[in-house]
Amino acid sequence: MLFNSFPFLLLVLATLIVYYNVYLKNYQVHILIISSFVFYAYGQPYLLLLLFLSSSINAIASYKVYYSQSKKKKKFYAILGVSFNISVLSFFKYSPLFGVIVNDLNSIGGIGEFLIAIPLPVGISFYTFQGISLVVDLYRSNHQSECPLFKVPKDFKKHYINTLFFISFFPQLVAGPIVKAYQFYPQIKTKYFFDVEFEDAFKLLTLGYFFKMVIADNLKDQTFWMAYPYFESFSSLTLITLLFGYSIQIFSDFAGYSLIAIGIAKLYGYNLPQNFNYPYISRSFSEFWTRWHISLSTWLKEYLYIPLGGNRVDKTRVYVNLFIVMLLGGLWHGAAWSYMVWGGYHGGLLIAERYFMQYTSFHTIQNRLLDGIRILFVFTLVTLGWLLFKLPEFWQAVLYVKSIIFSTGVHRKDVMMMIFFYSLPIVVYYANYLMRSEEKNYLDNSLIYAVMLFLIITNSGSSGEFIYFQF
Repeated sequence: MLFNSFPFLLLVLATLIVYYNVYLKNYQVHILIISSFVFYAYGQPYLLLLLFLSSSINAIASYKVYYSQSKKKKKFYAILGVSFNISVLSFFKYSPLFGVIVNDLNSIGGIGEFLIAIPLPVGISFYTFQGISLVVDLYRSNHQSECPLFKVPKDFKKHYINTLFFISFFPQLVAGPIVKAYQFYPQIKTKYFFDVEFEDAFKLLTLGYFFKMVIADNLKDQTFWMAYPYFESFSSLTLITLLFGYSIQIFSDFAGYSLIAIGIAKLYGYNLPQNFNYPYISRSFSEFWTRWHISLSTWLKEYLYIPLGGNRVDKTRVYVNLFIVMLLGGLWHGAAWSYMVWGGYHGGLLIAERYFMQYTSFHTIQNRLLDGIRILFVFTLVTLGWLLFKLPEFWQAVLYVKSIIFSTGVHRKDVMMMIFFYSLPIVVYYANYLMRSEEKNYLDNSLIYAVMLFLIITNSGSSGEFIYFQF
């Protein structure tokens, strides 16, 4: 069920009407669980059982972690819960990749075909990570005091309902933001209609739908030409423009989804974490990962990088930790070698940057021209990496780069003009951020939002799934 579809808008509206009914205020969580299950079952009804099973196992494991008397038992149930989530994610997400390997080895018995045929449940990368967060947060908060403590009701039924809600909450179910348990559980309580921040929700939804429907969906119709073998017939300038357009598209698409998710959650009285903070003005690759897909990067930092030793170990080990985390972060995106290469690519950039920074103070120099050069450099290499997202085969990405360098193909002025036209609002969006002061945000006024609403109605591109739905 797409966020920009009529069934989804009908679901949101119907849920709001029932949710804020004064006679049903004690059942608000139940209402959102039912709506979330309807939302998920709309596209993959037979996989609703997996979501239900995942929520149930996480509820049981987390309850046992919290209330078991001995440290040994708490640790056992924590390991059990984490292992379950990793196993589910690995089986459904990476079996097709292993199936291809098995087929390549000419295995008999049809094992490869069976593994390849295993379906990929929408949102599994997101809700399994939230399940891990729940189990680990409770284990840490009870014993290591590394996370804020949140209480688990003694009544298992209540905890079970809360966990069903946490795992399945539909605005962020299929593409995040990834919500950590200690951020969400304290918010579970009765909500009141007059406490809703309607103005903030309206702005988030308008900007989110504008990013998705006007920018990303229109750019999608142009970046289609990046597919193999079409790109082989285009000039270098056209190929560079297409790659720039895809970089703007993937930002607009995913940031748009996140804004919509956060806005809809606000309508029900829940605050989801910020997921994007102007990532394309980053002056370093480490800064980029504090601004892009923030909920994933912070999850990887808290639940993987720090447990591996983080920055507390020797320099060589820090480099190894960085590379492992980024490699696994790339693989999290999909069962394809190109995603692992993308993760390794960013891991290499972070390592090179960290190594370089220890021998120079260049990065500390405050100068607008140097800042501009840094921003352009980071944006260029990040954009180059998006080729591994757009093109499904690694060799196609390599061929695309070769075509940029050696191509003598034709200029597609029509495509380039459309890309520049639909990218311009994002350029303005970033420019406003760089130029605004604490007192003045030039884009935060009613006229701008009215124009965006008008363009959503009159100039939306052809409807398409959000890019991160595939993850």
